[in-house]
Amino acid sequence: MTVERIEADLIGPLPIPVNALYGVHTRRAELNFDVSGMRLGDFPELIQSMAMVKKAAALANHDLGLLSSDKCQAICEACDDLIELKEIEDNFPVDMIQGGAGTSTNMNVNEVLTNIALLKLGSRLGDYSTLHPNDDVNLSQSTNDVYPTALRLTILRACEGFVRSQVDLRDAFRAKAYEFRDALKVGRTQLQDAVPMTAGQEFEAFAELIDEDIDQVYAVCRLLKEVNLGGSTIGTSINVPTGFTAVACGHLSQISGLQVIPARNLIEATSDTGGFVSFSGVLKRVAVKLTKICNDLRLLSSGPRGGLGEIRLPSVQAGSSIMPGKVNPVIPEMMNQIGFQVIGNDLTVTLAASAGQLQLNAMEPVIVLNILQSMRILTRGMGIFRVLCVNGIEVDVERCKALLDHSLVLATPLARLIGYSKAASLSRKALAENRALRDVVEEDGVLGPTDLDRVFDGAAVFAQATPSPSVI
Repeated sequence: MTVERIEADLIGPLPIPVNALYGVHTRRAELNFDVSGMRLGDFPELIQSMAMVKKAAALANHDLGLLSSDKCQAICEACDDLIELKEIEDNFPVDMIQGGAGTSTNMNVNEVLTNIALLKLGSRLGDYSTLHPNDDVNLSQSTNDVYPTALRLTILRACEGFVRSQVDLRDAFRAKAYEFRDALKVGRTQLQDAVPMTAGQEFEAFAELIDEDIDQVYAVCRLLKEVNLGGSTIGTSINVPTGFTAVACGHLSQISGLQVIPARNLIEATSDTGGFVSFSGVLKRVAVKLTKICNDLRLLSSGPRGGLGEIRLPSVQAGSSIMPGKVNPVIPEMMNQIGFQVIGNDLTVTLAASAGQLQLNAMEPVIVLNILQSMRILTRGMGIFRVLCVNGIEVDVERCKALLDHSLVLATPLARLIGYSKAASLSRKALAENRALRDVVEEDGVLGPTDLDRVFDGAAVFAQATPSPSVI
């Protein structure tokens, strides 16, 4: 029984699994780039986008009289199969990290689409005399315009889920801000006691950190809607018919549901990866802020008895194989590590973008991999973080009050009435004698009962200083 078929390229013949939908170019790339273990098939969202671009191109070629109706229909139906995630398994083995500026990815998609279409036309796999992966499926195209267009499309399509995760996490923090609006506590700078605040204010600040980044994501997405489809190899539109770019972009907008527009200068757009750098930078910004939030949560929950212990994180698993009863902040720790990965990914994107030469950047595959990985782990991570951590956070009100009452944070409003030097002197005395600041001030007699109550009424000081958290 035959288990292989033979296909050939300019390098020579190569055996292919007999039922494989891919062909010789894919198989050669599979053998050449077996490095990361992350395959094109692991990123079905990119395959979908490639299929959308191929369908738009086929329709444009048909509109312009370059592709017959039978071939166009077969290609479009094959594209629809990939868009619906049919025929994905085992048919996209190309490593995401590859030489050739993405040519292996483009040819993997071309060959799979061709063989799916051949079956629909009643032909056998590999019968490229009927329909050809280069001459028909790749007609009026080049890797250098298809690949970056598909990447832009993939990012834009993934942004809906990404932003939804941001919005849900922001709203979870905002709900906690309202829940903790009356919980007075110590505010700190440089890990030292500073001034009073509420836990609600602290959590509202977390919500605002996330909210600011939602606007940043939307802003940078606009840069990615400009595509170089129709630019062909270097943006000069060689072998591309007049009018193809506009027609193909129109079809692509309709197929994807996203309004993509032709780049003003196709040569510039073919070599430039600035939009990817900007988008990766926003992902890094998101990661940095989430890392900061998680660092704070770990500090605030530290202990629970030997640390700050102001909040309690949900217990989701045992924390030690040797210390009974120990529970660790594993979900914030997970988010920290996601943040570190995204920050590192951004550096990779930056280096790859800077490595572009002349009319093309051959390092786009590693840009693709790192941006898509960053989006994926951030989106999933934020969802897990919200459900398994943020939604279940509790404030230890008594612990917060005890720390506040024993702190020196009310020296700041005290200084308004008695001066900085006098307030500092009384604070030093309270610290040296391990006494409450109020007791030391009262003993000194520097304030009367009315002013004493006004200064040391933490709620009143808080109300004068800052507004309440947003109400859901």
